[in-house]
Amino acid sequence: MGPKAGRREWVGLALLALPLFVLAMDVSVLFLAAPHIGADLAPGPTQWLWAMDVYGFMIAGFLVTMGAIGDRIGRRRLLLIGSVAFAAASVAAALARSPEMFVGARAVLGLAGATLMPSTLALIRTMFRDDRQRTTAIAVWMTTFSVGVALGPLLGGVLLQMFWWGSVFLVAVPVMALVVLSGRALLPESRATDPDKVDVLSVVLSVTTMIALVYALKEFVAAGPDAVTVSVLILGTVTGTVFARRQRAIPNPLVAPGLFAARVFRVALTLLTIGIFTITAVNFLVPQFLQTAAGLSPLRAGLLTAPMALSAIGGSLAAPALASRLGLATVIGTGAVVSLAGYLVLAQSGPDDPLWTVVVGGALAVFGLSPATVLTTDLVVGAAPEEHAGSAAALSETCGELAVALGIAVMGTLATVVYRLRLDGLLPPGIAPETRDAVRESHAAADRVAAGLPPDSGQAVLGAAREAFGTAFSAVGYVCAAVTVGLGALAILRLRRRVTA
Repeated sequence: MGPKAGRREWVGLALLALPLFVLAMDVSVLFLAAPHIGADLAPGPTQWLWAMDVYGFMIAGFLVTMGAIGDRIGRRRLLLIGSVAFAAASVAAALARSPEMFVGARAVLGLAGATLMPSTLALIRTMFRDDRQRTTAIAVWMTTFSVGVALGPLLGGVLLQMFWWGSVFLVAVPVMALVVLSGRALLPESRATDPDKVDVLSVVLSVTTMIALVYALKEFVAAGPDAVTVSVLILGTVTGTVFARRQRAIPNPLVAPGLFAARVFRVALTLLTIGIFTITAVNFLVPQFLQTAAGLSPLRAGLLTAPMALSAIGGSLAAPALASRLGLATVIGTGAVVSLAGYLVLAQSGPDDPLWTVVVGGALAVFGLSPATVLTTDLVVGAAPEEHAGSAAALSETCGELAVALGIAVMGTLATVVYRLRLDGLLPPGIAPETRDAVRESHAAADRVAAGLPPDSGQAVLGAAREAFGTAFSAVGYVCAAVTVGLGALAILRLRRRVTA
């Protein structure tokens, strides 16, 4: 137990939450503004793909590097530098007059975002030395992200209704200005006592590994395996292996191998990755189910996913109090049981069932796993020595990025495979081979194909696609239920007694 934090630290926490809120909004508002941006800038298909993806690639690629740099130059200094860069890039994105300028601004936004996430979490580690207060602070920090994701489309919709599309990016400017102007007064500086120089080769290996892995996983879902995707995946695996070996061999590693000596650190990272992996399946597939199988408009589907966001907020905020009374293993294990019930409800939900079953199932799944993400993040940060707080925070964020990409890739592939297998037995005879192939692509493709068929054939195709998607959705629910059982068992077996670094 360390000294208790005072008013300055709690006000500083509010300041640290602001960049995370902006990052969360920046993810969601782009999809909302996409039609307006496309109409104004007229990007080509490749340019538009990079505009959508480069932000996430840069964040994932540079998290580990920025965490290590923060340990060396100071986490507050890195946060302030990143805030200035994020504000400048937001202005550049808002005022972009060509696709190339917009893609470049999004790349800088991602690079700046990679400085903000580990810096804020590492500063929480410095400011809140009391274990319970730190857990509460991390819960508030993570809840801010859920609030940003939930409010992003709402605020973005209001801005797009009143102003031009660039206004959704300018929201970040006053927020980052507040962080820069108040940061020196409210946030302490912290850095390693005897920092080493940054190993440039380790930076190159780290960035290459993360960008390659995330790119390969995204492309695997979007277009399936091909020579390029497999080659990039192999490249990421090889550079990742070389990076890990180099960290053990050099005197100034980017990520200290000693971090992994603590059992609680390893277990917490594993649980965090598994938890985000399974939550991603809910966030990814439930909106698709509501729009494709249930036929709802995007607005109605978005409104029905609001209980999931509220469940994430409630579960995150309840985690510290529950953990202090019941213990980490009990809270995570019990949460896994709640989440298991949610996944089983989702697995039993079909296109003809009441929509509330999907809403309740998704809310239960998210609510049960939210405490695990808060508590394991707290374990990762708390188990690391303070001089490596930035690296530990970056590792937790990196595991989250990989878990999201892996969750979409694995569950998206599983849903596609089951959809096609089930569809083959449901399509009526007499469907032309080219029509059958088009319908097998996705439920959205089935909608387009059915619109061009005679009414009877079109209805038969839509009915088959709808039922096949429901079967695929159930399969994902059952797999997530099994993964959640493993998460709960691992927490109970390995976290019954908390081990400190």
